[in-house]
Amino acid sequence: MNSDENTAMIQVENLSKTFWIAEDKKETLKSYIVSALNQNKSKMFNVLTDVNFSIDKGEFVGIIGKNGSGKSTLLKIIADIYSPTSGKVTVNGRIIPFLELGVGFNPELSGEENIYLNGTLLGMTNEHIKQKYDEIVEYSGLDGFMRTPVKNYSSGMKVRLGFSIAIQTDGDIYLLDEIMSVGDAEFRKKSLASILELIEKKKTILYVTHGLGSIAKYCTRCLWLNRGIVKFDGAPDKALTRYEDALRNIEELKLKQ
Repeated sequence: MNSDENTAMIQVENLSKTFWIAEDKKETLKSYIVSALNQNKSKMFNVLTDVNFSIDKGEFVGIIGKNGSGKSTLLKIIADIYSPTSGKVTVNGRIIPFLELGVGFNPELSGEENIYLNGTLLGMTNEHIKQKYDEIVEYSGLDGFMRTPVKNYSSGMKVRLGFSIAIQTDGDIYLLDEIMSVGDAEFRKKSLASILELIEKKKTILYVTHGLGSIAKYCTRCLWLNRGIVKFDGAPDKALTRYEDALRNIEELKLKQ
């Protein structure tokens, strides 16, 4: 980890990501493996193309774009979940990913056991988890379900528990994917308050969302991705104006057809 204040927290250089999509109409595991091995029977899909940007300490960067524009893929590459096809990402600091919360839980284990498992995966020590356990449970609002196997949890309960664990993990960089819309109204209010605390602490945050209002209200900068290409990188108000104008033009073209 580089602690130099002048060093970018995240540096993305000439980043591209390509997936091979099976053209076989039968979407079976066998067809997927065969197509992955035989690219002649697959279709290449460029998710990200020559993406370049750097993010400094304390920036709250919103990432916007239509579905399929590469937003979540970008976060997963930064989190080292995916590898880039070309280019590179340099990270200077500890990343806490709020991505697909609850997906990594072991369904056969209880909520309590998954707190320890997930906390360990996020880099917490066993002693730290013990110290934070009661806070995690209280935050999640799932006190009566800690001995229940997670396979019996609703999707909302899994997300709440996943968020409650991750927010107790201290990091330098936080990757948020539609995180301000999780849970019920009470939990959303609680999670927003936690995100605002991160902003006050000058943490570096990347935030993927379709909620343009939150981009305008909280972000200091905005990236607009369109079909894997950075269309704009700058002030949120300008990014949102250009993005909304582009969406409006698309709708007008559809009406004329």
